[in-house]
Amino acid sequence: MMALWRRNRFKNKAKVQKSRWKWPAFLAWWRVYLRRGALLLVLVGALSALTWALDRPVRVISIDGSFQRVSPGQIEKAVAPFAAQGFMSADLADIQRALEALPWVDHARIARRWPNSLRVTVTEQTAAARWGESGLLNTRGELFVRAAAHVPAELPRLSGPEGTESQVAQRYLLAQGQMLEAGMRIAALRLDERGAWELDLDNGVTVRLGRRDVDERLERFIHTASQVIAHRLTEITYVDMRYSNGFAIGWRNQGTPASVPAKHPDDTDA
Repeated sequence: MMALWRRNRFKNKAKVQKSRWKWPAFLAWWRVYLRRGALLLVLVGALSALTWALDRPVRVISIDGSFQRVSPGQIEKAVAPFAAQGFMSADLADIQRALEALPWVDHARIARRWPNSLRVTVTEQTAAARWGESGLLNTRGELFVRAAAHVPAELPRLSGPEGTESQVAQRYLLAQGQMLEAGMRIAALRLDERGAWELDLDNGVTVRLGRRDVDERLERFIHTASQVIAHRLTEITYVDMRYSNGFAIGWRNQGTPASVPAKHPDDTDA
């Protein structure tokens, strides 16, 4: 009995395991963050070292584009302060803004070319119309030069209150297309301070459209009035379309009667 009891005592004795020591939960998370931060610092350091090694001075500025108003010297002068920053550190967006600030530059594109050059591609503005005395509008109706030294004589003359450049340009493009289809051409288009429209044809005749129903009046001139005056253009000064039931004609010889009677214009500014 004694031997059996001693055997069972050793058999049933609970096993005591030694617990393994662990990092507290918050310290374990900090270890992960520290490892990631160290890796990030290594990457940033390597990238900075590589950038520093590659950031050599810009030696060559190549210029592409067809130039009539902008000279390569102007472009080089605008790029030079940024090129001095280095091949990698030069801010291409700043260079683009500096170039597009030049009067006749419409768009600029800049690219790096290894190992030490910048390639600049410039597109010049296209003058589509004259604004006022010496301003120039591009094909989008934007005023890009306020006082041009030379204004091409063949450009149409547009004018209006300050800030209406785009509005007048859009009206001109729409009206000119209709006129060309009818065999006529607009030489000038004006918008006055009261909002009234008036245009000059290249044959010297002025067409008064007023402030209201401008599109309808223009169509009526093209399809009706222009047919009446077609054979007597040299005798006519203006055609006034500001009437709901007709139009008035201003003759160079005041003794000649008007072709279409009209009482009073609809616009109150007449």
